[in-house]
Amino acid sequence: MSALSEGLTQIVIPLASLVGIGFALLQWFLVSRVKLSSQDSSNGYKQKLIESDEEEEGINNLEISIKCTEIQHAISVGANSFLFTEYKYLGIFMCVFGAIIFLFLGSVKGFSTKSEPCTYSQGNTCKPALANAIFSTIAFLLGALTSVLSGYLGMKIATYANARTTLEARKGVGKAFITAFRSGAVMGFLLAANGLLVLYVSINLFKLYYGDDWEGLYESITGYGLGGSSMALFGRVGGGIYTKAADVGADLVGKVERNIPEDDPRNPAVIADNVGDNVGDIAGMGSDLFGSYAESSCAALFVASISSFGISHEFTAMSYPLLISSMGIVVCLITTLFATDLFEIKKVSDIEPSLKRQLLISTVLMTAGIAVVSFFALPSEFTLYNFGTEKEVKNWHLFFCVAIGLWAGLIIGYTTEYYTSNAYSPVQDVADACRTGAATNVIFGLALGYKSVIIPIFAIAIAIYVSFSLAAMYGIAVAALGMLSTIATGLAIDAYGPISDNAGGIAEMAGMSHKIRERTDALDAAGNTTAAIGKGFAIGSAALVSLALFGAYVSRAGIKTVDVLTPKAFIGLIVGAMLPYWFSAMTMKSVGSAALKMVEEVRRQFNTIPGLMEGLMEGRVKPDYANCVKISTDASLREMIPPGALVMLTPLIVGTLFGVETLAGVLAGALVSGVQVAISASNTGGAWDNAKKYIEAGVSEHAKSLGPKGSECHKAAVIGDTIGDPLKDTSGPSLNILIKLMAVESLVFAPFFAAHGGFLFKFI
Repeated sequence: MSALSEGLTQIVIPLASLVGIGFALLQWFLVSRVKLSSQDSSNGYKQKLIESDEEEEGINNLEISIKCTEIQHAISVGANSFLFTEYKYLGIFMCVFGAIIFLFLGSVKGFSTKSEPCTYSQGNTCKPALANAIFSTIAFLLGALTSVLSGYLGMKIATYANARTTLEARKGVGKAFITAFRSGAVMGFLLAANGLLVLYVSINLFKLYYGDDWEGLYESITGYGLGGSSMALFGRVGGGIYTKAADVGADLVGKVERNIPEDDPRNPAVIADNVGDNVGDIAGMGSDLFGSYAESSCAALFVASISSFGISHEFTAMSYPLLISSMGIVVCLITTLFATDLFEIKKVSDIEPSLKRQLLISTVLMTAGIAVVSFFALPSEFTLYNFGTEKEVKNWHLFFCVAIGLWAGLIIGYTTEYYTSNAYSPVQDVADACRTGAATNVIFGLALGYKSVIIPIFAIAIAIYVSFSLAAMYGIAVAALGMLSTIATGLAIDAYGPISDNAGGIAEMAGMSHKIRERTDALDAAGNTTAAIGKGFAIGSAALVSLALFGAYVSRAGIKTVDVLTPKAFIGLIVGAMLPYWFSAMTMKSVGSAALKMVEEVRRQFNTIPGLMEGLMEGRVKPDYANCVKISTDASLREMIPPGALVMLTPLIVGTLFGVETLAGVLAGALVSGVQVAISASNTGGAWDNAKKYIEAGVSEHAKSLGPKGSECHKAAVIGDTIGDPLKDTSGPSLNILIKLMAVESLVFAPFFAAHGGFLFKFI
């Protein structure tokens, strides 16, 4: 028996969720203290940002504040417009795919309402297959709605905080950092707490019907992970295409051809570029990490439901994954205080160490938290289902499983930082390669990306071996959960980057001084590295989550072993390994097509609008920002459908036509191939981006020798960054969703595939 009672468990989990939500609202309140007051401005927008205390010399503060407000409003309206349009499409998809889940799972037993023998709990009867169809559909819709909500709330706080961060930069880099970081923390804690609370409430509501049938209960709850990841796929792909089309158009014409700054208000694509940071890097990323969290929790819960404590109905032990997440919220809350209250940022060089310190502090504190949860929530000894056999496991085994996932995440994070931060030699070597042009820059960047895969893969491999040896597939599932247990801190660090990027853009467009722009650039450069770290975490956790889901699928589909020497499995393996390349080709071509239209539009405006290059003086015509926003919106919504269909339809087609063994091969191939391509793509793009920023900042003598902005070296770096944009912000981050989503979808549909799949082979 567990030391923690069921009654106390029922209190601790929702309490931790509410604490997380309360802390997020407190951070939002603190950010809002950079006040808003009503006052009409020239464009009819009825709010202006009031500058407090310190003022910039020689600058009209009222005019600057009004400009900041106008820009913030334009970004917010653009982001809202895109997300609402995207969510209309996704609403239709939710209804259609929900109906598919119901029809496929309901047809397993011919929509029978009779109870049936349990698969794992021998001698007991479980609820009918029709109940699984209904509740899996409900769980799918709940997961999808929570994912959408996570992305939307992240976007709202980001567009709320960007101009405030800009204005706080006038008081010093420390004030701006705290505003940006607190804003990121709002998103991190809301996502972690909402995800946990909805999952906890869903389980308790489903129990009202399922009663003692925990096998059926936790099988149906896997739909929650499917809903979260399917929304994340379209959010990541759609948002990624949007932001990179605008970014590439703005960079190629503005920086390379016209030699104007990145966020110059004369550039027609500049508003679309800043909107893209919010819909891609914030809303898409929020949905992505929520999907990882939901899937890792669902995988762990499903595997646990067929263990000894699942069959004997020990609620506290069953809730171990949820208690780990609850502890994670508390640990992340304490960790956040180190960045916002306990350590003060006094100079630019303090920013990146402060963010990296967050990772280390949260990991150390969480290790102690895992020990507490493991020894109080689990029986001292229990058995787990291990592919037809039973495995004896002790509670300290699970402590090591979760801890190794947690520390593997830290290793992946620091490795990613080494390969993408311009403070270290890999990125500096890429920058140096720009001396001989764009070609050598690209060659060095690709080599860096391939090399950066090595350490993360070894870390994942060791985590898999240790966790599987100690606790079979359940060990791998909780290792993935361990990597995501500090998700609130990880998201705060990740969201900080796009908020800082927007703040810099607003400072440039509002005509603020070079000193302010330097501060926002420093915030943005640190954010670039932390964004790459966040992608590393997402990819690493996706590998573990996918493997855990793969194990659950193999168990549920009744496959005893996956033998790659059989033709059915091998053809699946080789096709699955191809899918990440097909998917990447589709997403990169989509960015290229959209960027092509954007470049043509930006060139047209520069060539046809009189006086645009001379500056936005009084009475001059402004660029047509709205047309560029429309190009990005239309292209992203149109282009996100084919790659999304590839991922969603592959398991259904393979499982139905070729059967469970071939699908197992597809999942294994996609997992092994997708992780490598995703890490390489994300790190290559991140390195090219920071090589460009290294040259622009000109902090060291080496950097000064490569610059300044507008030099041939700088132009070569911009081209590398432009190539890397779709790699690091569209294809790379979306690949981790591909491997997770295919695995969880296969698990949800496993009963149908086991009963009716592979009918093509029946005719051969």
